[in-house]
Amino acid sequence: MRVDSALTQALRSRWDAEATTFIFPWGHMIPSLEDVSRITGLRVYGRPVSGFTYPCYHDLAERLLELPVDRRSSLIPRVVLQASLGLHEAGKSAGESEDEYLEWLVRVSQRELASEPGAKADMDLRRFLVLFLGRLLFATRGDAVHCHFLPLLEDLSEVGGYAWGAAFLVHQFDSLGASERQTSTSGFFPFLQVWAYLHLPALGRGDLTRPGLVPNARRWDSRRDSRSLGDQLELLQEAIDSYPYLDVVWQPYLGEGDEGQPWLVQARPYFGWSVWLHALNLVLPLHLYLSQRSLGLRQSVVEFPVRDRFRRPVGVSVDFTTLLIGASGRRSRSITGIVDVAGEVASLRALLYSAVQDREAAQRQTAELRRELERVRGTIAGSASSSRGAGGSPSLLEAQLAGAVLRAEEAQRHLEERASMMGFLIDYFNN
Repeated sequence: MRVDSALTQALRSRWDAEATTFIFPWGHMIPSLEDVSRITGLRVYGRPVSGFTYPCYHDLAERLLELPVDRRSSLIPRVVLQASLGLHEAGKSAGESEDEYLEWLVRVSQRELASEPGAKADMDLRRFLVLFLGRLLFATRGDAVHCHFLPLLEDLSEVGGYAWGAAFLVHQFDSLGASERQTSTSGFFPFLQVWAYLHLPALGRGDLTRPGLVPNARRWDSRRDSRSLGDQLELLQEAIDSYPYLDVVWQPYLGEGDEGQPWLVQARPYFGWSVWLHALNLVLPLHLYLSQRSLGLRQSVVEFPVRDRFRRPVGVSVDFTTLLIGASGRRSRSITGIVDVAGEVASLRALLYSAVQDREAAQRQTAELRRELERVRGTIAGSASSSRGAGGSPSLLEAQLAGAVLRAEEAQRHLEERASMMGFLIDYFNN
């Protein structure tokens, strides 16, 4: 699959690093753990990939890899690492597909490992994993390979138990939130491209050339576009601004089975959770509640205004200490930054409108459930004998309705609090 720099850059321009979500004209969208599992096949369950990064990995790299590491940067030259694995010519040949190239890498690595004794094979396996993690999944800018994950590779029997897919997702979030001067994201670039092909098919940037293959990244090729990067980017931004809301695919995997994807069975319980994602000392939230339609839940359309991307209004410095309040009522850490006040107020007004709509719908639903509950109670009181003769089913129905009323009232209170908070934030920015 070819890199689609225009698509990646268009997506980056829609990323909100504060909320860790894309903000499109129709609302929030967030790559999820199910997207990672379906598209890449990486494990999203297990032990978190947590720990620390160190200024120097020199001694650990010499002991585990027997390779020279720069003491100041803790980087290994890519060519040196490939040569140690017998991959002297690891570049993909012209006309060679991505699958063929990866099969060749695996075949060569397996041959090298099979021909070596245990200790040497373990060392080469660590070298391969450092190359795989540092150049493919968690790549950084430049040609050298970092050793950030080397402490987790010391015990090879534990490597398969980590949630590498969750760590990959938080790395993608962090990369999207980096400087806008970058024209690509770090790491495994097909992930975001395939995510866009699946969720925003009307953009027409991908071709489904190998349907049925798993994981899903193997099914797609990026569509050729001979126009300049600037022209492609401008057209993509316009296409996103005018994208038909009904053409947004919130649940692209409905109807897909788990055949050939055994990792999905254990991963499925984690798909609908808003969690904290770990990648060593990088920890970011996955705010799935902002994109409830991706979970098959009802959510009002939030129409964000289309802004001029090339003329940014003068911002003001805002201390978010008094704004970021967690579910427990305690304040989050202080974050000070430059904020587009007019844009924030417009976005908050759209959120407030959505919250008011949801609150009114909850009020109507609660009122209907209360009326139905009163009707059932009246029926039970007026015909107690017939209820007993029917096996007590009206009493069961009464209990079910009473529970439904309580849940509806709780949801209504939550939506009222949400609307109140949105109103408070709008007043705060206006003042």
